[in-house]
Amino acid sequence: MPDNTIISNLPVFLGCDAEYEESSICVFGAPFDSTTSFRPGTRFAPQTMRADSWGLETYSPYQDRDLTDTKIFDCGDLELPLGDTEQVLSIIEDFAAEIIKENKTPVMIGGEHLVTLGGVRACYDKYGDDLRIIHFDAHTDLRDEMFGVELSHATVIRRCSELLGDKKIWQFGIRSGEKYEFEWAKKHNTINKFDLNGLDDLICELKEANLPVYFTVDLDVLDPSVFPGTGTPEPGGISYKKLQDAVIKVCGGLNIIAADVVELCPHYDQSGASTAIACKILRELLLALSGR
Repeated sequence: MPDNTIISNLPVFLGCDAEYEESSICVFGAPFDSTTSFRPGTRFAPQTMRADSWGLETYSPYQDRDLTDTKIFDCGDLELPLGDTEQVLSIIEDFAAEIIKENKTPVMIGGEHLVTLGGVRACYDKYGDDLRIIHFDAHTDLRDEMFGVELSHATVIRRCSELLGDKKIWQFGIRSGEKYEFEWAKKHNTINKFDLNGLDDLICELKEANLPVYFTVDLDVLDPSVFPGTGTPEPGGISYKKLQDAVIKVCGGLNIIAADVVELCPHYDQSGASTAIACKILRELLLALSGR
């Protein structure tokens, strides 16, 4: 497996206990939340999801697939220097790049949304201008800076867009951001406000072109009545079932070369329901990827 420092004394995510050499998908945690603009705590998501995943079943009746029939390796959590944001991104990039180099699919558990930039950089190094991004979120994440810094969970998609170029990122579920962010998105990305309308047409388009796609799921795309355990809850979101169905369609139908699930903040939902939702979304994502 990639030669990076990881925290290895954590339980693996449910059903992700194959050997690295035989696995086509590799899960790893990026417990980082140092640029969080409102409520911190996403750094605890990877370890909480691993522990709580054992309350689920390995079998998905939605896909008629079972994690016990897959070859998925849980690498553990990266050891990240919380005071050095650029170094954090470099560690994520290097780790994901090693997985990609061995023709495996990295799936990252955040952490705040900025960790996506590290994964996207690794994918761009291999796929260059062919790379595309599908982004589910409540927020545009297109600010040029936040509190005077350019690397933030509120700027992550802006930085990704600058890397890939115009009209290579599709944003869904967006319902919050500064006015200039929405105006910027109209010129440079493809933004779908409030819901997932247009996703089916996009899947057909990208499938026909067989382009490599990075898929990032910010769980606050869900309505906070469903998913309160996040750092920046935003009313008006989609339902769990709509998100699950969309994740299965995207991961089962496209050339997904890397993915992440981010922005669970477990301790803001003491019921554990938000963590259960995050675990189930990850289970369905992994099963859809493994069934391609």
